[in-house]
This record gives sequence, structure tokens and C-alpha cells, in this order.
Amino acid sequence: MQPQGTVFYHFYRAVAALSAPLVWRSVSRKLARSGIAPERQRERLGHATLPRPDGALAWFHAASVGESLSVLSLAARMQALRPGLSVLITSGTASSAQILAKRLGPGMVHQFAPLDQAGALRRFLDHWRPDAGIFVESEIWPQMLVEAAAQDVPLALVNARMSKTTLKNWQRFDHTARFLLGLFQVIRTQDQATLDGLRSVGADEARVQLGPNLKSFAAPLPVDAEMLAQMQAALPGPVWLAASTHEGEEKQVLKAHAIARKTLPDLRLVLVPRHPERAEGIATLIRDEGFSVARRSAGEAPMADVYLADTLGEMGLWYALARVVFLGGSLGQAGGHNPYEPAQSGCAILTGPRYANFADVYAEFLAADALRIAKRPADLGKQVAALLTAPDEARALGQAARDLAGRNGAALDDLAALLSTQVMQAPLPAAEEG
Repeated sequence: MQPQGTVFYHFYRAVAALSAPLVWRSVSRKLARSGIAPERQRERLGHATLPRPDGALAWFHAASVGESLSVLSLAARMQALRPGLSVLITSGTASSAQILAKRLGPGMVHQFAPLDQAGALRRFLDHWRPDAGIFVESEIWPQMLVEAAAQDVPLALVNARMSKTTLKNWQRFDHTARFLLGLFQVIRTQDQATLDGLRSVGADEARVQLGPNLKSFAAPLPVDAEMLAQMQAALPGPVWLAASTHEGEEKQVLKAHAIARKTLPDLRLVLVPRHPERAEGIATLIRDEGFSVARRSAGEAPMADVYLADTLGEMGLWYALARVVFLGGSLGQAGGHNPYEPAQSGCAILTGPRYANFADVYAEFLAADALRIAKRPADLGKQVAALLTAPDEARALGQAARDLAGRNGAALDDLAALLSTQVMQAPLPAAEEG
């Protein structure tokens, strides 16, 4: 039975229907530019390109790369509890599809998520018939939730994270927020601010609770051992990494690099922008700042002051190569990035002072002396040089981060059990009951 919704929800439906052709045109062009074949582009209209597996199916919906990868460990735990369980992961970006293709476990498949439009959603749901829909972080698409509920698909929201701006907007439409949140049987947030915010807009306190943070349980990123050996041979001297930088941060990182080279004249920098499509402008900036540059995407050898790693899916390689890492998104307005990935690789982590999106996580890392803050480029450059000239200190910092990332595995088991018993439609196999 179709949930009734609110006035604002029905207004949203009308706008979504009117704008659907324009949205599809924009989405399909973006996927095409990323090399996605036309038949796979049509997955966004609800046209499946794979058959539905037999038996129970858990559907995980995430936005992009980080969110998609964060559910792999949880999905695998659920499969361990439910032998024969298949997993469908949907996301919206080409990069997530490309990276997931290399990381999916047995019994897992990926499809592009259907647009939040009634026809696409019904085609999708009619084909896949999921036994549960598990949404990740902030992926709350109104019609997707309502159409799934109309087909009696039990829903959960895990690792929920809402910005202050999003929560303020929800408070303006609190009746619609309560309606949509009420469609979830289980809600688990990754931080206290989101928990408090969801409760403030009317989420059922019996259904919404804190934790765990799925990104703390993601498996270490894969490393191509042969490629790592090649890079280590090409970069035998000191090297550091600036990971997931945003526009405006690269110039600050390059200033830090210049300062660090006063202590270590042969120091190299591997720079990995959050959005590789910005690489051309970044390369120009590097030259303007007086450094030589080599680009990974062009197949150039890393024999330059700065190696611009403008590719996708190789972050594990860079974390393994450079043991001192600056985590971007923290010197500008992006709000920081997840520190668990470099922590799992045992990196000594440096960050800027702006990490509001992960405030609880960073507080835990700081309390454990598992990362350090550099407030400005001069500070960053000095700390990079200090850690690279004191390898025992860098190893201790990296080990503290690795130890922190390895804790609390039981919390993931508890969440997998909760979803398997309280959200999944299909009963557990007889041998697993009780």
C-alpha cells in the first residue's frame, strides 16, 4: 500500500516528474563522458542489465565511492549470517562503479541507482524484488523510499550523517522529514550531531541510535605489490602524500612542500586531488609555483618535484608508498575527509583544522594521539619534515592510527545481526535460527 505522504512530498513528486527528461539527459551525458556504455546508463531508468539472483537479496544504496566501499564489510558479515544471501549495491557515479567492480565479494553485484522518478523506481523494484533496502549516510531520496515501502520492502538507514545545513532544511519541512524517517525500521547514525538532529525533526527514538561508523570497518585498500615496488624504486628518497585535496588547497600544500624542502631538499610530493578532472589546472599551478610535475594519467615517470596522481582506484598504492599523509578537505570549506583509510594503512596522518564533517571521529583520533593538526601551510611543512626526519615517531603515530582503526569489530557484527533479523524479509535459514 502506497504511503500517503505530505503536501511537500507530493509537490516534490510533481517537480520530479516534470524535470525527469532534463535530469536523465544530464545524468546520461555525465556517465557517457566517463566511458559508461549506453546499456548501463539505462540502469538509471530502472532497466536492469543483470538477472536477479535466486533466494534472498539485500539491497544497499549509497552515493559514491566512499559510501559504497564502506558497506562491503557489513554486507559480507550479513552473508556470513545468511548463507546464500545475494547483495545488490547501487550508486550514482561512474567512479563508484569502476572501483566496486574490483572490490565486490562473492555474491555481490553493482547497478547504477534508478533516478528518483516513479517509472524508473517501479521498473527497478519489480525486477530486483529486494528483501531489504539499506540506505547509507545521507542517501534519502523521497520517492525511492516511498516506492520501496509501497512494495513492502523493509528499510534501514545506516551510517547516517547529515550536515547542519541539511538538518536546518529538514526542520523547515519537519512533517515531511518525520514522514520519510518513519519509513525506516532501523536508523543508525555515525555521529552524535546527526543523532540529535534526526530526533529534533521527529525521528522515532526507539528506531534511531548512535553507531557504528561503517568507514572504520572498511577493509584496507588494495595495493598492487609489483606497482608499489616500481614506485619505491623510482622514488628512493623521502616522499609525502597530499590526499583528496580540494580546489584552493593545492596552493597551500605546495607552500608546505617548499617549506619542508628547506630541511629535505630531495623531498618529493605525491598529490592526489579529490576530483581528477581538475588535474590540468593543478598541473599549471604546480609549474607556476616553481615545481616540476609529472602526471600519472599521462603515463609519465615520477621523476619530478610533484607527482600528480590524477587517477582513480589507486589510493591504497599511495598510502603504502608515502607513510606521512596530509588528508585534504581540511584547509578549506569541504569539512574534512574520513581518516580511517590512511589509518588502516598505518600512515602518520596530518590534517588541517577544518574537519566538521567528521568531528566525532577526529576527536577520537586526537585523544588517541593518532593524528596531528597543521593549522596553516608553514605548520604543515614543518610537521612533514619533522616526521620524515624522525621515522620512529612517524611509525608510532601511524601505529596508533592503525590500532584505533582495528577496534570495535563486535559492533559491526551486532549491526549485521540486527539487519539480518529485524529488517530482512526472508527468514533466516533453519540452521541459523535461534
